[in-house]
Amino acid sequence: MLEFPDPPRSGPVRTRPVLLGPGVPLPAGAPDTSAMIDGVEGWVGADPLRQLIDHFGGRWPAGDLTDMLRFLDDFSAEHWDFRGGRERPDAREPDLDSGTVELVHAAAAALGLVRPVPPARPAYAHLVVLGGLAHACLRRVAYAARLLDGGLGVTGEVAVLGSFRPLSDREHRMLAEAGVPGCVTEVDALDAAVRLAFGVSTPAVEDGVDADHPHHSWSSRTYLPAGLPPVRVLAAPSSEPHRRRAHTADTQRFWAGHVRLAPDDAVLLVTAPIYVPFQHCDALRTLAVPYGCGIDTVGVDPGLVDLDRLPEPTLSPGRYLQEIRSAIRSMRALHQELTAG
Repeated sequence: MLEFPDPPRSGPVRTRPVLLGPGVPLPAGAPDTSAMIDGVEGWVGADPLRQLIDHFGGRWPAGDLTDMLRFLDDFSAEHWDFRGGRERPDAREPDLDSGTVELVHAAAAALGLVRPVPPARPAYAHLVVLGGLAHACLRRVAYAARLLDGGLGVTGEVAVLGSFRPLSDREHRMLAEAGVPGCVTEVDALDAAVRLAFGVSTPAVEDGVDADHPHHSWSSRTYLPAGLPPVRVLAAPSSEPHRRRAHTADTQRFWAGHVRLAPDDAVLLVTAPIYVPFQHCDALRTLAVPYGCGIDTVGVDPGLVDLDRLPEPTLSPGRYLQEIRSAIRSMRALHQELTAG
């Protein structure tokens, strides 16, 4: 048991026990509506999240799960949205006292944002690697290759999903330091990562549309590494090109159409541990619900990638709070999808 002090509101500092235990389970990855709803309710109603809400001055609402999710979305927007519409690296970091920092780290661990877990199955129909910042692209693809080298079975393909988001100056410097120069976009970084991790140089199949605007364009490159499943690097168009670039849900839907995802296919998603809850629920909404497939989501295990070459970023309390908010919003969207009509 760990104890964390609450900041003084009035009177003496209080302490509140936080029981970490085995962690709060995510919603079930099987396409079962009632199980998914129960999983959402279990995660958002779990004691670690309730303690965070209380610590930041909130009071738990009366009402059903819809009311709870609305409250959590609004509360986290007020207290834990440090991006303000900016990209994640540009988010501000809040000034938190040491007790709050410790509580945030404990809650993030209990809610599944810290510790990597291995895949739940020995084999999957497809292995999907989600893109991100440049170094994350290299780490996640390298981890996927290590999973396959370690005996993970994949009967379909490895799909590496990204977008035409331009890389920042910071990302260019990080890639140059890692010996991967010449990338312009996120999908370039993913393509370079595939070439490095899988020892391939030329795609066997290329397809796509250059629409003179990245929000409308798409590209697909498929590599055939010896003794391994095909590896497809895919950049999707945006579903709202007049407003924004393609996001994770766009790329997942676009890939599902290309691969002809089937009911009962088991899909393993690879991301970073901090993003597992929100990207797992996004995948339930965009893949499991419409296609009837199963979803497992894992974060990169830093013990299985070369962190001397691909160092992990330092994750701050503000980043964890931001991604707890992302998970809340993703679970709210999933619940709305499951209860629509």
